[in-house]
Amino acid sequence: MPKKIRIGDLLVKNGLLTDEQLTQALALQKKTGGKLGRVLVQQGFVEQQKFLHFLAEQLEIPFIDLRRYRFDTDLANRLPEAYARRFRAILLEEQPGGYLVGMADPIDLFAYDELSKALGKEVLQAVVDETLLLNTLDSIYRKTDEIVSLAEELGEELGQGGLELADLLPDTGAEDAPVARLLKTLFEDAVQVGASDIHIEPDDKLLRIRQRIDGELYEQTMKERQIAPAVVSRLKLVSGLDISERRLPQDGRFNIHVKGRSVDVRISTMPLADGESVVMRLLDQSGGILELEQIGMPPTMMEEFRKAIHNPHGMVLVTGPTGSGKTTTLYGALNELNTPSTKIITVEDPVEYRLPRINQVQINPKIGLHFSDVLRSSLRQDPDVIMVGEMRDQETAEIGLRAAMTGHMVLSTLHTNDAVSTALRLLDMGAQGFVVASALRAVLAQRLVRRICSSCREDDPLDPQQRSWLQSLIGDKATGFSWQRGSGCPHCHNTGYHGRIGVFELLQMNDDLADALRRNDGAGFSQAAKRNKDFKPLVLGALEYAAQGITTIQEVIRVSGEVEQRLPKVRVKEPADA
Repeated sequence: MPKKIRIGDLLVKNGLLTDEQLTQALALQKKTGGKLGRVLVQQGFVEQQKFLHFLAEQLEIPFIDLRRYRFDTDLANRLPEAYARRFRAILLEEQPGGYLVGMADPIDLFAYDELSKALGKEVLQAVVDETLLLNTLDSIYRKTDEIVSLAEELGEELGQGGLELADLLPDTGAEDAPVARLLKTLFEDAVQVGASDIHIEPDDKLLRIRQRIDGELYEQTMKERQIAPAVVSRLKLVSGLDISERRLPQDGRFNIHVKGRSVDVRISTMPLADGESVVMRLLDQSGGILELEQIGMPPTMMEEFRKAIHNPHGMVLVTGPTGSGKTTTLYGALNELNTPSTKIITVEDPVEYRLPRINQVQINPKIGLHFSDVLRSSLRQDPDVIMVGEMRDQETAEIGLRAAMTGHMVLSTLHTNDAVSTALRLLDMGAQGFVVASALRAVLAQRLVRRICSSCREDDPLDPQQRSWLQSLIGDKATGFSWQRGSGCPHCHNTGYHGRIGVFELLQMNDDLADALRRNDGAGFSQAAKRNKDFKPLVLGALEYAAQGITTIQEVIRVSGEVEQRLPKVRVKEPADA
């Protein structure tokens, strides 16, 4: 049985809390009904880690850091998910005296009794951080088995000819229909693991469902191939697409609420030989737009980027492949520029996030509303800042450059590999060199690299090929670092990676670069960029992350392969403890 202690009095007695702070916290607890420990931490009276360690010491039970704990997922699943989430608990180990259970609130006697009944054994308590606990529960209690079960149920119902049109229609009380429950569970699982995309792909004999997590696809297959048309039809109906059209691609969108989050879903259908493929991009609207400080750009580069976007006129481009975080960066810039005194118009395909005060226009090629048409019209709306979703053609580029030269700040994107090739792409699109030189202020190229999982981090000795590649890049400095990787664990779905971080290169225009553009001298422009002491190529930014143990050499090599540029031997900033 857990001890019954007065944690507030003990904190005061040990000098971690004052009487006045305890009185304030107790009054707030009475008002809000929350736990005293949470109130103390939220009010900043006690640090979270100090409080947890103090609690464990007073109760004479261990404190367990879930970030570094290696879970047995099968064992953890012996505790039903409903109990784990309700009582903020996780089953950690089976010991001779019972089960070791991590609890966010080990003082809760009712939770202790209910967990003991659910497990049928004595509960041996440990203290865990509640935020880490909830994240860990999301990775342990996946919905994959439930998805398979619902797919089987839907397959049986289809086999009996029992699925009615009403079962597919939204807003008709058909939430209990198998197809609706299957999709609900699929979205819950995707949001739970932080997936950015869901792919539904019928094969000859299988149905494949793939989720893109941290940039990588993870596959689940089902033998119930026959359920694919019902799933696709339901998705078409909720997104307002033509359910009878199966020969042409269609695009749509809808909004769902999953686990307390508002998620916009962009859907694209594509006819295949074996049916229709559906890809859905999930955009979590509940978190709001990131501030520029939150995108992970180095402070010095952030300062220069801010100067560029706050120019009264000119063009700033953000470049990189699909999924590199360009939209997040642009919205962060718009969020900073969004003031009552600034008129901002965006031209997008599609409008991904709604922003107050900003005039956002969705292009529609079906009715002749193209980027160039909207951009031309927006110049007559007296804007200060214009954001163009993408410079797709010569006409759009020329109008954007002209707007940048006539008193407007223009933000846009291009799908190029690096900052240097972006300016040259504008020349290839037909823009005149002297116009680009006059209008362009800066180009930000970016990538997302995967972070090493903190729970399974280990040393990563280089193989001969990696060592040779590093020596060609930075010379003998390649031997002066300790590289790391993740071995794979339940926290990271056995990938060795958890989460991503941005890598950036910022190219600011100067006289040498502008002169090369005016001469249409692509080679001279590239050489001038490399001579710029303030310009750090993407691969070197990624290499610094690897030297600091944030990402792996494999991720750096991947970025290098995407960038496809020859680099001089340069010095990499050493980590503080190297």
